[in-house]
Amino acid sequence: GVDSCSLRACKNIDQAHVSDAQMVVEFENGNVNCTFPNPKNVSDFSMILLKGSEKKKICALHLSKEKVYHESNVTYCQTQSSSNSTTFILKNLERKHTDVYTFSLEILLPPPYIDCCLKETYLYVQDKEDCFSLGLVSWIIIGLIIFAISCVCCVVACCLRSKNQKCESNSHEYNSEYMPMAAVNAAKKTRI
Repeated sequence: GVDSCSLRACKNIDQAHVSDAQMVVEFENGNVNCTFPNPKNVSDFSMILLKGSEKKKICALHLSKEKVYHESNVTYCQTQSSSNSTTFILKNLERKHTDVYTFSLEILLPPPYIDCCLKETYLYVQDKEDCFSLGLVSWIIIGLIIFAISCVCCVVACCLRSKNQKCESNSHEYNSEYMPMAAVNAAKKTRI
């Protein structure tokens, strides 16, 4: 007879040890760290990370006086705990991990049993490959444009050069004073 996490937020429960927990989110080295304060005056509790609208359990930490149990149903989620906080570490995220994540709290001891929702958040993950491929495509396009401009400049330079060479060779043929004349022997001077 306990309400589901999506219907019952922890801030609505009138218990001294359950408060409106503030989640601290940190992005570090490509990882997402979500840290919650542990409930006060509680000897046995679980923090659970659920994914999607179907609330699939992907990661959990169960803390009792005797032991700490870490549970993960996926490779990209890990938990860490200290005396005053619990952290969910999401690693190596890809676009397929984009979804709604719900952080849930179950308090087992002391009674009464409490099952409530600490926080629900939407996590969008952009593929690294998309960023790389977009950057690569833009560099390829820029390179092709520069190559095309270089080719056009070379063709124009070659045309101008060959035109200048034709003009220079033609000017030698037609502007020469002596070309149309026949060779003439110089008149011999007589000796006296």
